[in-house]
Amino acid sequence: MENLREIDSFNELCKIGLNPREEYRMNHKRRGLALIFNQERFFFRLGLGERKGTNADSCNLLERLQKLNFEVRSYDNEKQMDVLNRIHEAAEEDHSDADCFLLVFLSHGKNNCIYIYDGMINIQDITAAFRGDNCPSLVGKPKIFIFQACRGDKYDTSVDATAASANDEVNNEVVVDASAIKTLPAGADFIMCYSVAEGFYSFRHPINGSWYIQDLCELLKYGDSLEFTELLTLVNRKLAMRSVGMSRDPNAIGKKQVPCFASMLTKKLYFKKN
Repeated sequence: MENLREIDSFNELCKIGLNPREEYRMNHKRRGLALIFNQERFFFRLGLGERKGTNADSCNLLERLQKLNFEVRSYDNEKQMDVLNRIHEAAEEDHSDADCFLLVFLSHGKNNCIYIYDGMINIQDITAAFRGDNCPSLVGKPKIFIFQACRGDKYDTSVDATAASANDEVNNEVVVDASAIKTLPAGADFIMCYSVAEGFYSFRHPINGSWYIQDLCELLKYGDSLEFTELLTLVNRKLAMRSVGMSRDPNAIGKKQVPCFASMLTKKLYFKKN
């Protein structure tokens, strides 16, 4: 009986042009371009600490995205004008033969901005460059933005029902990235992926890299068989099992982290092999 209801619902949705199984086309000549902006150090006047462990994140992402057939361009400690130029140059490229586009920032954040070496960039300025009126060759294609940064100054507490992750190293010190990212872009076919829910700290190991990027890269191994939003949900679940074992901040001991994402995708997204 349940299967019959599902079939009836599917048929009714298809009649009004809403096939729930419709997928983004992922058989173009290229997978697409992926940009990684990795910020480890900052101009001293900004008063921001060095983000130890971020290079492990950058290397992990580079390897994983290349295995998904992305053309990866990775940049370290770029200045504001250089970052903006690279973003606008990427938006002006022809993506007609590409499946999608992906951009990652590994940095600190504040309000609706992300820090680069010598200043901040507004999130809306980043995403606006890839909207349909500015980048027509990406119209109707997935545009994926990933931000590893704190989004506030609160710690997420643990509850009794949450088990510790088997992969947690209790004796390893954990540090936090700084401040908040809040702005989302308007427009279809964007998906915004955040290392933590708004208002909370994001944890980073000074050697192994951030919790979020570690778990995201591990789950991206299954990107050809898991739908992307389902994959991100599993990242949420996996990361929620972690807890801080050791930190210079005693208030962080035992604290938790849960990522989040905001999807404006209109179809299912799989990184199927070309």
